Amino acid sequence: MEHTLLWQRLTHGFLPFDGGIGSEIYKRNFFVNRSFEQLNLVMPAEIEAIHRQYLDAGAEVLTTNTFGANSHKLAAFGLADQVTSICTAAVQVARRTIAAFDQESQKSPSTYAGNTPAASNAPTAVEVSTTEPRILVAGSIGPVGDTSNLSDAQMIAILREPAAALQSAGVDFLLFETLPSSRAVRCAVAVAQELQAPYMLSFALNRDAEGLETHEPLNAILAACPTDGHLPSAIGLNCGEGPEGMLSSLEKLLEVVHYPIVVRPNAGMPKAVDGRTIYMVTPEYFSTWTTRYLTLGARGVGGCCGIGPSHIADMVRSVRPLAAAHQRQLVATIRTEEVPLQPAVPVAEKSRLAGKLTRGEWVTTVEITPPQGFDLAPTILRARRCHIAGIDAINIPDGPRASSRISPIITAIEIQEKGGIEAVLHVCCRDRNLIGIQSDILGCMSRGIHNMLFITGDPPKLGDYPFSSGVFDVDSVGMVKIMYRLNRGVDIGGKPMKTPTSILVGIGADPSAVDPEYEFRRTCEKIDAGAEYITTQPVFDPTQLLHFVGRLRERRYTIPVIAGIWPLASYRNAEFMRNEVPGVVVPDSVMRRMGAAETKEAQREVGIAIAREAIAAIRDSVQGVQVSAPFGNVETAIEVLQA
Repeated sequence: MEHTLLWQRLTHGFLPFDGGIGSEIYKRNFFVNRSFEQLNLVMPAEIEAIHRQYLDAGAEVLTTNTFGANSHKLAAFGLADQVTSICTAAVQVARRTIAAFDQESQKSPSTYAGNTPAASNAPTAVEVSTTEPRILVAGSIGPVGDTSNLSDAQMIAILREPAAALQSAGVDFLLFETLPSSRAVRCAVAVAQELQAPYMLSFALNRDAEGLETHEPLNAILAACPTDGHLPSAIGLNCGEGPEGMLSSLEKLLEVVHYPIVVRPNAGMPKAVDGRTIYMVTPEYFSTWTTRYLTLGARGVGGCCGIGPSHIADMVRSVRPLAAAHQRQLVATIRTEEVPLQPAVPVAEKSRLAGKLTRGEWVTTVEITPPQGFDLAPTILRARRCHIAGIDAINIPDGPRASSRISPIITAIEIQEKGGIEAVLHVCCRDRNLIGIQSDILGCMSRGIHNMLFITGDPPKLGDYPFSSGVFDVDSVGMVKIMYRLNRGVDIGGKPMKTPTSILVGIGADPSAVDPEYEFRRTCEKIDAGAEYITTQPVFDPTQLLHFVGRLRERRYTIPVIAGIWPLASYRNAEFMRNEVPGVVVPDSVMRRMGAAETKEAQREVGIAIAREAIAAIRDSVQGVQVSAPFGNVETAIEVLQA
C-alpha cells in the first residue's frame, strides 16, 4: 500500500471528515429540481460557506461538491458537457476556503501540526512531513446513476471524466463513495488504477452489511477490491441506515479488512416514539455512536446526508480526546514485553473487601459522593454510620457527571482513617494523564487505599464545566491492562518497580445500556485485560441484570458482580434519573409506582421498597450490592440493606 497523505493521516491518528454537502445545500432553499453541483460555477459563495462551517467545526477533510458531477446524471439538467468545469470549480472553492481559514487562524496552509496530542506516541504512526497540508480535499465521486442499460466500459468512461478533472484540479485523493455493488467497486477501481491517483472506496451497506443496490454480501463486494497493484489508501462506509445500523456493518468490515477504515453515517430514518415521529440523530446522539466506531477501530469519522456542522463540531470535541486515549492505550499495552513480571499479591490478601469477594461472601457497599466544598466532616460521619451498620465499604465516585469536587483520594484516605471503613476509590481517566494517574495510584498504595474501580468518565461537556478539556490518555480497558502490570511490578513506561502494587481492580458495567452488545463486548475486554470484580450502574429492572450476568457465566467468566442499586428518593428523583443520568433506565412500571405515592415521604418509602425487591430478585446471581445514598442520605441506603 502506498503511503499517501490519506493513509499517513489515518495511521497517524484520528482524522475528522466533514458531513453532508447536499443536505446543507438543501437547507439553504436550493431544491432538488436543480443541479447542486452547478452551484460550484454559478454560486460558489454558497458552497464556500458550507465548507467554512465544517472547518470551523473541526473537520480536517473537506469533500468537494461533486457527488453527482458525472455526465450521466448532469444530462438531466442539460449540463453533461460541464463535468470538467464543475469539478475544477469545486476543487478551487474548497482550496480557497481552506486558504482563507488558514490565514484567519494564523496558520500556514502548508503546515501540519498534528491532530491529536497522542500523535507522536502512536504505535503505528508514520512520520508526517511538516510540508503536508493540515486539511485534505477529497474529490467526491458518487454512483453513476441508473446503470441498467450501461456496460462496464460505459460506466468506467463516465467515472473517468470527473476523476481526471478532480485529479488535475489538485485534490488530495479521490473518494468513490456510496458504492452500492461489486460492479460499482470494480469500475471505480479501474478508473483509479488507470489514473494512478490516491483513492478511497466507501461502501453503502444495509444493516445486514449487504450492498444497497444488489443485496450482495460484504465478502462479495470486498472481492471486487484489488489485492495488488495500485491499492486504495482506505476503505469506508457511508450513507446506509444511520449511526446505529452502521455499527454492525463496521464490526463485520473490521473482521476482514486491514486497511484504515473511515465511517460516515447519515442521519438515518425518523423513529416513532410515543406516537411522535422524531429524528433521533442529534449532535450528542451522533457523537455517542462515533465514539463507538472509534473504540472498535475506525480511524476516520465524519457524516453523510443529514449530518451537518453542529454534528461534526460535537463529534470532534467528544471523540478527539477518546481518539488520543485509544492511541495511548495501544502504546501502554505493546511496550516493555522484555521486562519480567513479578508474582502478583493474591487477590484475597489485597483488602478486606477482596477477601470477602474471593471467599464468595455477600458484600455490601454504599456510594457517597465527595462534597463540592472542602468540609469532609459530614462525609466522614456518614461513612462512620455505615461502618456501625455493618457495611463493608464506601464507594467514592471521581467527578461524577464531569463535576468538580474535593479530591476523591483525600476523601478515601479520610474515610478509611477516621471513618473506620474501607474505601473503594473510583479512578476516572478523563482528568489526568497517565503520569498523574500512576502517581495517584502509588500514593494510594502508600496510604493503604487498595480498592479501585476504573472508569473512562463522562466528557467534560456533560457537566458544569463544558469549557474544560478532557485528557483521556487512556480508557478503562487500557487502565485495567496497565494495572495488571503495575500489580506485577512494571510501570507505564516499562520500568521495573521494587515492589508491585496490590490494587483490587474493579470495572463498571451497564446491563441496561442502549447498545447491550457493545457494552457486553467492552465488559469482556476488561475482564480479559485483568479485571477482578464488576460494579454495575444502578439497575431498576432486575431482568436486565440477570440476563447480563447470565451471559457472563455462559462465557465461563466467574468474576464477582456487585449490583448497583439506587433507592429513589421521590418521583422527581425518578424523573431525573430517567431523563438526565446517562446509562440509567427507569422502567415505566417504576415511574407509575413512584407517581402513585402522594407525598414525598411516601415516595421515599416506595423507592426503598423497589430497591429491596430488586436486591431480592438478584441476590442469588450476584455477590453483593452497591447502594447509592441519594443526596447523601446514608440512612436510606442502610434502610434498604437492613430489610
